[in-house]
Amino acid sequence: MSKNKIAIGVSRSFDTPVEEQIRLFKKVGFDGFFTEWGDEYNISECRKTADELGLEYQSIHAPFYGASSMWKNDISALSATNELLECLDDCARFSIPIMVVHPFIGFREHTPTNHGIESFKKVVQRAHELGITIAFENVEGEEYLDALMTAFADYDNVGFCYDSGHELCYNKGKDMLKKYGSRLVATHLNDNLGVSRSDGEIFWTDDLHLLPFDGIADWSNITKRLSDLEFSGFLTLELVKKSKPDRHENDKYQVMPMEEYLTKAYECACRIADMKSRHDADNSKK
Repeated sequence: MSKNKIAIGVSRSFDTPVEEQIRLFKKVGFDGFFTEWGDEYNISECRKTADELGLEYQSIHAPFYGASSMWKNDISALSATNELLECLDDCARFSIPIMVVHPFIGFREHTPTNHGIESFKKVVQRAHELGITIAFENVEGEEYLDALMTAFADYDNVGFCYDSGHELCYNKGKDMLKKYGSRLVATHLNDNLGVSRSDGEIFWTDDLHLLPFDGIADWSNITKRLSDLEFSGFLTLELVKKSKPDRHENDKYQVMPMEEYLTKAYECACRIADMKSRHDADNSKK
């Protein structure tokens, strides 16, 4: 039996109303879910539906389009900070324990600033007051993640969200769990085909969010690393049903009925949980 519960993220790519998605998650077998945050998500109703169905509202994914503004010394940084603070308030109001945050967005800049640390500090300190964990995710711009994890090393409410797909493409296969696994609090599990450009340049269309086992990720290795860390939290899928521009890898999902697609996702999550359980058993014998 797996030590880990399984969850999945609500997605606008599913073309299904949010409440219906959550009910389908329960129907096919998931233990929990996460949502994004914004006008299209009624967090109060999501909370009520979760309670009604006995599902765990595992986390909220904070808005990330303003992530690069957090590092600037202008009015855009204040706006981005306030947006994260509003999201954080909803986490507290509706008893959602984790807020997943992108440290950065973009591929050209590679220089964290003290202004950025100070902006994120307001969010981290407020989260500490509210009893919410901030989970910084591995995305593009690894320098920014490193700066934040270093700056907030002494905060017990700051952890790491591991995205398996981002590790393949945005981090070019670098072992992100080796660097930040001791602070792992959340997972976003998905697959892709790695970096597609021959010159090695990373690009956002490589972040396919395929079903696990439909790409090149080494799931035995991923689950072994999670087991070695004795990770007992949710194994959470973050998937996209639609293909990126000029890509067609996700087209096969688009033609699948929603319940069929989610059933396949559930089977993948169970397979991952089983693989990790086998590694757990092996580790217990050592």
